[in-house]
Amino acid sequence: MKVGLSTYSLSRAIRANEMDVLQAIEWIAANGGKHVEISPSGFTLTDNPSLVSAMVKKAKDCGLDISSYTIGANFVQGGKAERDAEVQRLKKEVDIAGALGVKRMRHDVAYRKPEESTPEQFEKDLPPVTEACREIADYAAQYGITTSVENHGYHFQHSERILRLVKAVGRDNFRTTVDLGNFVCVDEDPLRAVTNNAPFASMAHVKDFYLRDKELNPGEGFFRSSGGNYIRGAIVGQGDLDIRGCLKALKKAGYDGYLSIEFEGMEDCRTGSKIGMENVVRLWNEIA
Repeated sequence: MKVGLSTYSLSRAIRANEMDVLQAIEWIAANGGKHVEISPSGFTLTDNPSLVSAMVKKAKDCGLDISSYTIGANFVQGGKAERDAEVQRLKKEVDIAGALGVKRMRHDVAYRKPEESTPEQFEKDLPPVTEACREIADYAAQYGITTSVENHGYHFQHSERILRLVKAVGRDNFRTTVDLGNFVCVDEDPLRAVTNNAPFASMAHVKDFYLRDKELNPGEGFFRSSGGNYIRGAIVGQGDLDIRGCLKALKKAGYDGYLSIEFEGMEDCRTGSKIGMENVVRLWNEIA
């Protein structure tokens, strides 16, 4: 098991030109990270092979694994032509993942507003999304890459919907990136959800949130779950989620891969990321 950081956690500093992504990789290594997950936010790798090569070299020089390439996608925008175009775009992203040398790549599959994410709409969307994910997984196999869906985007975010998709795709190299925190966005208990999805995990994101009931408007910094409850990012280990229990569920399921911190709190992103990594190392080591 190796604890590290997604570059997404430092995206505020990158966007503010306080560091570039190569400096972010150096920062992760200097602050205890053992791997870096590449999530383009504040930079792009599309048509930028020189940056890809520079990142590979920088990670190697810093003694970091590049654990995963993490990108967005949406296969429910428009009709078949739009979906086919998105699949072709994703194949180019798989090529980038291959150039990075990763063996894991997360891509989103769908985004719909909570009010549109009904059971009926899910059943309608599952077949074309399955077909798209299968085609991308088959393409990624040439690089030895396992692709994955994250519990993300409201529509395919509940643990049961994730399992439905993984089983429908039916490829050994299509799994799930289990985000310990994201399940609360659809008001699902994280411990139950992580326990449900852990056996199918190829990657794990560790994220924490503050939770407030929908009747208690806490003000700026919070967003709403699909059920109207209030959520705000927290330093991992300091929020309201049972991070210890979720990590224990991962370990019990036999997961011993990368743990990637995603920090979304209001604190300085470097402070939040460093404390989060330290907390996850400590909690993982404390779990029997």
